[in-house]
Amino acid sequence: MAGLCAGRVVVVTGAGRGLGRSYALAFAREGAKVVVNDLGTTLAGVGRDTATAQAVVDEIKGAGGEAVANGDDVSDWDGAGGIVATALEAFGGLDVVVNNAGFVRDRMFVSATVEEWDATMKVHLRGHFCVARHAVDYWRACAKQGKSVDARIINTSSGAGLNGSVAQSAYSAAKGGIATLTLVQAAELGRYGITANALAPAARTRMTEQAFADKMKRPDSGFDIQDPDNVAPVVVWLGSAESRAVTGCVFELEGGKIMIDDGWHDGPHVDKHARWEPREVGPVVAGLMAQRRPPKKVYGT
Repeated sequence: MAGLCAGRVVVVTGAGRGLGRSYALAFAREGAKVVVNDLGTTLAGVGRDTATAQAVVDEIKGAGGEAVANGDDVSDWDGAGGIVATALEAFGGLDVVVNNAGFVRDRMFVSATVEEWDATMKVHLRGHFCVARHAVDYWRACAKQGKSVDARIINTSSGAGLNGSVAQSAYSAAKGGIATLTLVQAAELGRYGITANALAPAARTRMTEQAFADKMKRPDSGFDIQDPDNVAPVVVWLGSAESRAVTGCVFELEGGKIMIDDGWHDGPHVDKHARWEPREVGPVVAGLMAQRRPPKKVYGT
């Protein structure tokens, strides 16, 4: 099957539903061979089934594409290795990892539990680390053998991670960590032929339908801004050979909008060139606050 990603081997985690499913189908339409990873859990990360991933594989094959299912846990070190191994065994290589798997445990900070915190960090931050780390081991080995590497890591951050979101302290912290992880990966891995970029997608999924019910309603007619299929074309392009010059970026995507975030910049400053007295600091900070660019608001405020 010809296309923008013809012959490329792609892993998409959490690809059984929502955005991940849209990515897997779109990659397959552009000629990629796809590993559809999904545990088949509930929104809260409970339970497992193999049918969820297999249904997407069947859909891809029914359209003439190539795909295999995988049910390993992204947050388990050996399981993450199994995801990469599935790609190598089924298709003989790996070119793209789309880290999409995750769940949410919405809770106001005063009610949050350490168990919920740990579970959220595990699936998002640890899951991103484990899968990409195994993939990078494979790509580095290829580079050391003199083989050409043109690989992609595509991570999933969130507006919650970039701005903060009320009742999502753990999720926001994990997604913010993923954004900065992406910057480090981009800086370190370019020498091996690997790029790293992140997404902050806005679309209708199990997570957003619950948290933003009114915004996520399907329109009666016209362009459906929240259709997850709208996000997939940018993800496919990022996974293609055409994107090799783009790395270390965070893309906010919604409907037909593509935005690259500016990231952290130095703000206004004052340098006394000597040690400050505590009583001097207040007026200085007030002046700096007046000069700084207003930050985006935390979601829910």
